[in-house]
Amino acid sequence: MAQIQENYEEIDDETISERIWGLTEMFPDSVRSVASSTSSLSKVAASKTYSFIRSALWVGTTGFMVLIVPVLFEQERFNLEQQQQQHQRQILLGPNAAVSNMHGGIGLAPPPPVKL
Repeated sequence: MAQIQENYEEIDDETISERIWGLTEMFPDSVRSVASSTSSLSKVAASKTYSFIRSALWVGTTGFMVLIVPVLFEQERFNLEQQQQQHQRQILLGPNAAVSNMHGGIGLAPPPPVKL
């Protein structure tokens, strides 16, 4: 047990990055330079990709808000007006008038059926 304790005390405390840095010495300079350039290129590519995605998301979101949301609001307003008119017809003319009178003015005959 005492021998294990002595061996443990002899081990130098080093971080993982220090160990990896020490292992780089066993590779030739050409391999180290390729690994270094690949690493730096990966960092640049990740940074540019992040920047592009962030910009594209901003453009897409603001474009949606400016172009699509007003159309959705107008469509909802139109549907609400149609429901109010249908409800008003139902109150004034009876429950069947709201459905059957959707074709035109009051008292007009419904359009003839279309033969295919």
